[in-house]
Amino acid sequence: MKHGGFKAACLALSTCIAVLSVHADDKTVNLESRVLESFDGESGYVWKSAASKFATKNDKETFPKVSYIPVWPAALHGTNREGKDYKSLGIWGRFDRKGYNWIDVFPMAKDAAEGAEPVEISIPGRARMVDMWVWGSNFNYYLEGYVRDYKGVVHRISMGDLQFEGWRNLRINIPDSIPQSKVTLPKRQGLTLVKFRLWTRPAERVDDFQIYFDQIKVLTDTFESLFDGDELADQDRVQEIWDAASSNEGK
Repeated sequence: MKHGGFKAACLALSTCIAVLSVHADDKTVNLESRVLESFDGESGYVWKSAASKFATKNDKETFPKVSYIPVWPAALHGTNREGKDYKSLGIWGRFDRKGYNWIDVFPMAKDAAEGAEPVEISIPGRARMVDMWVWGSNFNYYLEGYVRDYKGVVHRISMGDLQFEGWRNLRINIPDSIPQSKVTLPKRQGLTLVKFRLWTRPAERVDDFQIYFDQIKVLTDTFESLFDGDELADQDRVQEIWDAASSNEGK
């Protein structure tokens, strides 16, 4: 009885250690802050816009307008402009009617041909938080971000109200309901940033306004467990291996 009890206790202890090890591995994190877009011309993207049907259009001007403007939050780069080439993304909007009007701001490849489709910005790791600077002029508007998961589903994330004056840092947690991993290898499945959408509320004026964006960042967990053959769970490496194998066939 004593010998059998000892074996049972050892088995239970081994099981507990294994469960705790797996649990600890799942909880291991390596949080990093990564800049997705600085608007300083360093990325491979240009940002464009589209708007709902009541956006102002006439013989002289078409709205919304999007441009890179040499302004930035003092909290990021200070107030001294001499010798600095930082920029933010300016959005100038006008609508002919009040209501739930919207403006989409989305990335395009810098070398995209005329009529090309928008691209999406890959988010490394498992994103925990989106962080961006927004300049508001106290209009009763609000902002949404859109991300796509590995299944192709686009998720809307509320970035909050824009009824404030000047620059403000918006920090929004990524909901746990948005999948960023799966059971089979490779487990980690990153999100892509699709666009931002600015909404106007029906009671607010919409005849002339400006909004500015700067430095879109993510706080992300880049930890990945190592195991024998882990390179075969790296999709880029797998593509490289199979491309090389295909080119060698028949030689």
